[in-house]
Amino acid sequence: MTMALLIPLLVVLGLLVLVALFVIGLYNGLQRKKLGVENSWSDIDVQLKRRHDLIPNLVNSVKGYASHESGTFEAVTAARAAATSASGVSAQSGAEGMLTQALGKLMVVAEAYPDLKANTNFLQLQEELTSTENKIGFARQHYNRTVNQYNEATKVFPSNLIAGVFGFTEKDFFELDASEAAAVKQAPKVEF
Repeated sequence: MTMALLIPLLVVLGLLVLVALFVIGLYNGLQRKKLGVENSWSDIDVQLKRRHDLIPNLVNSVKGYASHESGTFEAVTAARAAATSASGVSAQSGAEGMLTQALGKLMVVAEAYPDLKANTNFLQLQEELTSTENKIGFARQHYNRTVNQYNEATKVFPSNLIAGVFGFTEKDFFELDASEAAAVKQAPKVEF
C-alpha cells in the first residue's frame, strides 16, 4: 500500500470513528434522560403508595365519628382502588385526580365534627397526608421537568435522528386534570 493511499484511508477511518463516537454520545445522552424520567416517576410512585396506605386509616378515623356518611367513604375507597390499579402516566394522573377530589369531600365531612378535628390520631393522619401531598407535588414538578428535558432531546437536531432510529418516544407529563387544576388555582376563602 502506498503512502498516497494510506493517508486518505486513515482520514476516512478517523472521520468514521469520530461519527461513531458522536452517535454513541447522543445515544447515551438520550438513554440518561430516559433513565432520569423513569427514576423521577419512581419518586412519584413511592409518594403515591404512601398516600394510598394512609387513606384507609384516615377513612376509618372519620367513620368512627360520621358513620352515616357511607357514600363519601365508598367514593374514597373506590377512588383509591382505581388509583392503585391504574397503570401508565396519563391513567395514573386521572385516577389520582379523582382520588384528590374524593379526599377533599372526606375532609369537608371531617370539618363538620369538632370532636374528630380534635382527635390526635386524626390530626396526625391529616398532617401525614398533607406532608405526602406536598411531596407528591414536588415529585411531580421534578418528573415533569425531567420529561420536558427528555422530550426536548428527542425533538431537537441532531439527537432527534438518533431518537428516531433507536425508538426513543415522547413521554407523557403527569398533569392535573381540569377540575383539580381549577381547585388549585382558586384562592381559599378565609372567613372570621
